[in-house]
Amino acid sequence: MATILTAGEAVARIAYLASDLIISVQPSLASDSEFSTFLRSYTQRKAPGIVSKNLPEVEAVRHNVDPLLSVIQPVRNGKLVSVTANSSILLPSIPHLYRLAQYPVVIHVSLQPSVYPDYSEITAIRECGFAFLQSDTLQESQDLAISAHALALKSGKGVIHFFDGGNLSQDDPIPYENRELLKQLLDVDAARRFQSTQSSETNIYADDGRIASLTVVGSVPQANAPPSSPSRPSQTAEKVPSTPISANARSNSSTASDSSHRNSSEGSGRASSIATSVESVTTRPVTSEDIDRMLHGIWGTIKDVTKRSYEPFSYTGPANATSAIFLFGADSALFGQAVDEATSNDVFQKVGIITPRLYRPWIGSKLLSGVPKTVKKIAVAEQVRRKTTKWGPVLLDLLISMKGADLEAGRESPQLLGYQLGYVEPATVRQALRGIFQNLSSEKPLQNLEVGRSQGPSLKERDYVLEQPDLESAYMKILRQVFGERLHVANQLGKDNAGISPQLAANPEHGFGRLIARFERRQRFIDEVKEAVKTRDFTTDAPHKWLKKWALETEDVEKANATAPDVIMRLSTDGSPAASRLLASKSLFYREANWLIGSDAWAYDLGNSGVHHVVASGQNVNMLIIDSQPYSERAAADATRRKKDIGLYAMNFGNAYVASVAVYGSYTQVLQAMIEAEKFEGPSVVMAYLPYNRESDNPLTVLQETKKSIDLGYWPLYRWNPRAEEKGEENFQLDSERVRAELQEFLKRDNYMTQLMKRHPQFAANISESYGSEVRATQKRKAKDAYSKLLDGLYGAPMTVLFASDNGNAESLAKRLANRGKARGLKSMVMSMDDYPIEDLPSEENLVVLTSTAGQGEFPQNGRAFWEAVKTSTDLDLATVNFAVFALGDSHYWPRKEDKIYYNKPGKDLDARLLALGGKSLTEIGLGDDQDPDQYQTGYSEWEPKLWQALGVDKVEGIPDEPPPLTNEDIKIQSNFLRGTIVEGLNDASTGAISASDAQLTKFHGTYMEDDRDLRDDRKAQGLEPAYAFMIRCRLPGGVATADQWLKMDAIAQTLGNETMKLTTRQTFQFHGVVKGKLKPAMQAINKALMTTIAACGDVNRNVMCSVIPNQSQFHADVHACAKRINDHLLPSTTAYHEIWIRDDDGKKTQVAGDAIQDQEPLYGSTYLPRKFKITIAVPPHNDTDVYAHDIGLIAIKGTDGRLEGFNVLAGGGMGVTHNMKKTYPRTGSMMGYASKDKIHKACENIMLVQRDHGDRTDRKHARLKYTIDDMGVDVFRTKVESYWGESFDPAKPFHFTSNIDTFGWQKDENGLNHFTFFIENGRIEDTADFPMMTGLRELAKVHKGELRLTPNQHLVLSGVPDAQLPEIKELLKKYHLDNTDFSGLRLSSSACVAFPTCGLAMAESERYLPELITKLENAVEDAGLRHDSIVMRMTGCPNGCARPWVAEVAFVGKAYGAYNMYLGGGYHGQRLNKLYRSSIKEEEILDIMRPLIKRYGLERRDGERFGDFCIRTGLINETHEGKDFHSNTAEEEEEDE
Repeated sequence: MATILTAGEAVARIAYLASDLIISVQPSLASDSEFSTFLRSYTQRKAPGIVSKNLPEVEAVRHNVDPLLSVIQPVRNGKLVSVTANSSILLPSIPHLYRLAQYPVVIHVSLQPSVYPDYSEITAIRECGFAFLQSDTLQESQDLAISAHALALKSGKGVIHFFDGGNLSQDDPIPYENRELLKQLLDVDAARRFQSTQSSETNIYADDGRIASLTVVGSVPQANAPPSSPSRPSQTAEKVPSTPISANARSNSSTASDSSHRNSSEGSGRASSIATSVESVTTRPVTSEDIDRMLHGIWGTIKDVTKRSYEPFSYTGPANATSAIFLFGADSALFGQAVDEATSNDVFQKVGIITPRLYRPWIGSKLLSGVPKTVKKIAVAEQVRRKTTKWGPVLLDLLISMKGADLEAGRESPQLLGYQLGYVEPATVRQALRGIFQNLSSEKPLQNLEVGRSQGPSLKERDYVLEQPDLESAYMKILRQVFGERLHVANQLGKDNAGISPQLAANPEHGFGRLIARFERRQRFIDEVKEAVKTRDFTTDAPHKWLKKWALETEDVEKANATAPDVIMRLSTDGSPAASRLLASKSLFYREANWLIGSDAWAYDLGNSGVHHVVASGQNVNMLIIDSQPYSERAAADATRRKKDIGLYAMNFGNAYVASVAVYGSYTQVLQAMIEAEKFEGPSVVMAYLPYNRESDNPLTVLQETKKSIDLGYWPLYRWNPRAEEKGEENFQLDSERVRAELQEFLKRDNYMTQLMKRHPQFAANISESYGSEVRATQKRKAKDAYSKLLDGLYGAPMTVLFASDNGNAESLAKRLANRGKARGLKSMVMSMDDYPIEDLPSEENLVVLTSTAGQGEFPQNGRAFWEAVKTSTDLDLATVNFAVFALGDSHYWPRKEDKIYYNKPGKDLDARLLALGGKSLTEIGLGDDQDPDQYQTGYSEWEPKLWQALGVDKVEGIPDEPPPLTNEDIKIQSNFLRGTIVEGLNDASTGAISASDAQLTKFHGTYMEDDRDLRDDRKAQGLEPAYAFMIRCRLPGGVATADQWLKMDAIAQTLGNETMKLTTRQTFQFHGVVKGKLKPAMQAINKALMTTIAACGDVNRNVMCSVIPNQSQFHADVHACAKRINDHLLPSTTAYHEIWIRDDDGKKTQVAGDAIQDQEPLYGSTYLPRKFKITIAVPPHNDTDVYAHDIGLIAIKGTDGRLEGFNVLAGGGMGVTHNMKKTYPRTGSMMGYASKDKIHKACENIMLVQRDHGDRTDRKHARLKYTIDDMGVDVFRTKVESYWGESFDPAKPFHFTSNIDTFGWQKDENGLNHFTFFIENGRIEDTADFPMMTGLRELAKVHKGELRLTPNQHLVLSGVPDAQLPEIKELLKKYHLDNTDFSGLRLSSSACVAFPTCGLAMAESERYLPELITKLENAVEDAGLRHDSIVMRMTGCPNGCARPWVAEVAFVGKAYGAYNMYLGGGYHGQRLNKLYRSSIKEEEILDIMRPLIKRYGLERRDGERFGDFCIRTGLINETHEGKDFHSNTAEEEEEDE
């Protein structure tokens, strides 16, 4: 039988069953309360409640963010709300309690600290209007929790149920609640009546006048009757609320009733005889007697069912006892056991024990009636540690009860004696009782005698302790980095703060007080120094001189802190008593950076939190306030429970520096704001954003939430310095560049909306909450109305074509279909599904929908809102709508049988739903399949004629021929040698984008248009275009840059990009987040660094790579010279690049247009190459460039003199693949032969020219050189190249590879110069709170005189460091933690592409996820003894292969968000392709496969056997012999092409 072990579980179960909403108050988002784990499990199981119409909701709220504020609006809106909390929330919530007492709210309170709680938090709020019930045992906690909810429903009043969970945890387990009893006690009719009510009051600080009332049926005088109250309606326990009445307007003769009893009111008086009476129904407030009566009925029902009885006051003991103890606190069972075991020698034998069950209302008459008449003395023991009067509150209650009681005949009022009850444990309970009753029986007893220890046991783990969440430590790390030893956090508890509670320390006033004391102490120290300067008490003159200098500089932070070390040094060597006195406080020579650290809890009541006092003081105090509320949570939050804007509040004072920062938004801005705040003389407030739902959230989730909040204007980045104008600068600096213009508009709109809401408060909620959706709806309406206006003059039937498309195929098809419809006389309209106003759907005559398939059978992003509306609608009637659906998908994309449902699932689901809503199908759904010979066109060509036939326009004659679709080849031909309309697009300020054709052309210029995919959905919901920005890729032959070039690239990233740089697998710099307005300045800055971006992308030869070989500098110079020569030889000749991007010194463009100058491309021609073309050079034995994976791979051959002689030439390598399209495959290069170094550039040229002339320009998926060679045959291709060249390849020369990873750490070359290879994980250069990498590399570049070499594995080599400079360089490496290469071999051998959020082709995470995956595998690597063994692991977000995954020993290639194909068996030297092992697996499956596989490899591998070779030898995977063999004999069967 299932049992309950804790009061937390017993209470949580009842609260969930008896509520619509449970406010679960927790210590923090990471720490559970004793209730929250159970509540969360019920929610996850979707367990039903008893009174809730739908599933009960559970809302987790931190205990220090005014949690009862979350109750007010829901309960006003008719929700039955309960709260599970710790007693620490009660006192700060007093203003709310008085209002909530008039609603059926139940608050379950676990007293703290556990085992020895302080009941003063209960007594302090005893007059707030709530009823109070106390549980003393685990069983009581269940029964009284039920009683609390039943009483709240019957009375309409609030109930507080409190207990000591620590003591109750020692009780025996109890069974689950009796559901039938619960249903019997919970008045569902009363619940429904309350749920149907709603208050019109929306101000959380206003009293809505509600009074819990009862329906009264009785005689009411017709004359002289009090007027009815004009107040708002209030809730009754029995019937629909009527007008509340005041207590003095109570009828003189009435009958009060509730839903289960029809008894007369105990307080009825005589009927008035002064006027004629009539029967009427009125209401009166609920009284104490009503509560007692209702509770009596509830407990009677419990007794009938369970045989357990309860009374307002529980008495246990002899019926003839003469003494008793009234216990309020402690463990009554412990005292009871001691009394039961007492002997005749014990003074406490045969005494009674009284405990209150109903603490409020206090029914004194029930106390006397429950205690034997023989009791003459009562000891009142209260566990109330914070008394505000001499007498304990319970003692006063008892005194009043006895004084006003009508004693029965012969009964005397018992003598009362108060005790302060301390901590009593089993070992001391007898001693405590002895002390109590000896004092009670003495002739002159002492009042307020303390019994037990004053200090209880140490806190248990579950007690609420304020601790800084791990995530928030990011800002603390930055503070330490910036201010070092100067940092002083005033409200950070340490060993010198014994006795200060964490709650007190968390208050800014506490920290502020400590700072004031610290300021005063330092001022006294300064005065002491000034006095010491006037004396001659030092042994030498040196201290005198330096102390005088320091005293003059105390107000200048930089000078004083710079002088302080010299002062301390002179004092240390002086040896005089005066020097010793000053050295005792030597830390005061430094002016500290004083900070208060707080959370967004300070924003809920600025007055109570102390923020006001700090800002208003004008003192030089810095506050860092960390806000952790995610935008998505804020958007869904109760609109009336809004936090105050501390930043705006401080700015209104006019004397404070204010900044709004986000470490995952702009690390540089965080640093700048902290430094400026510290320099500002006066209060500073830095609002720091770090959004998370739980403190265990990973950084990727935090990053995405931060970007979303910044981009949408919820958390703008800004700095406000009220004194900046004194320096001729603007006070306000907005740092969130991407939304600068939008935010300005938002501020204007916000001002207007604020005024509108003040004039019309009834519209406030709608205006503030739905503005974004209204904008979107207006846009949809305008778009559709514009279409309709255009079509008004046309004849023929209407046809509305909707599409949902991610990659453009469905959109292109939809537009083509609409044009064909117009040609057939139809009034065609076309738009995306999400742009269509859904309310117009029933009025359509003919509806055609085309949708592609995204993710795991999901709608593309621009169709999801439409689908959700159609899927969930209950009132769409499509009986008059004719419709047709065409779906685009890939039948082999999900090869496993269980995943077949994903094939064209969006289209199939939509087709079925439209039918279900009454629509009439024009034709069967059409299914386009990428596996068909013409891909989706095959299915479409069969479906479209059926559509025309159904519409009656299939036999129309004279239809004009359609122009063929625009291809990449057309774009190149029409571009005038890569110009297109790029200039016009850059000048168009109405959008952050450029046209689709220009976006293809800008690739040739080295830049891709992208948008931030983390923000797509939210921006769309706000009616904004995607967050467009550009990626810029430099052309850097061989990856060699100077230190000056590095600094210039760093500056570009900081000022024009997203403050990061990417070192790519193509051995160059890549910038992301460059908005269109900064694109040209960035290009010009790159040009000024003597670098370029031309041909870094596009259908041309791209950046030529070569090995870094730091230990062979001379040979590297030879190879690099060849790489540069090939690079320059194959550059495009168009002048469009300079015309568009680069200006002359006089500021005029170098114009090339018209007939004045005609561009020519001697190598490329006007159509350039069919696809991209890549060349790389490897130097054996290191294949760090993956020489087999490129269109041309050159293997450097060293001559007998140790210098470069020539190259073995490979051709036909390539990585790009399309999932499950077997005609696409990766390929390793085929050997062409050998060419000398002086001829190699021509050999490369002619291989490229053969590809130019023979590559497939009709199908870009078949256009790479690898397919050309396989189509022609290797020998035929070689012959063709030689015929173009006029030379022949010599036989290949021997070579040998041993690895393709980098060698990390220090190496020395043959010239005695030193080289250090950094580990740069996945090539991302950035600063974080944990690792200021970008700053460190910047500082190194400032002093380094040699080269910086970017490696093909995304790492970096500091090259050419002379021995003399080694100490300086090593010191910088250590300072910035750049010298750490002590990582696992798995991590050092890993690589990932960019993927989300910027790559438009990404299907899954890569760069942001691979480090996390490796971390989860490293324990298995350690356990297998493989920490230092290299296993080449790579990850890409799509199958295009930017990180060259197909030659890795283990690879993960994105299939859908969170799902990857897994490949095994690649060659460690990059010489062999891997093969599919598992398809579409997620992290759990990856770990389940990899962990035992790593263990097995560690146990079973042969000496020197690499992981990929092991996988093949043991039969895990079959070897891939060539590209065409890639899809054969996979471990997971792939379907055949059709």
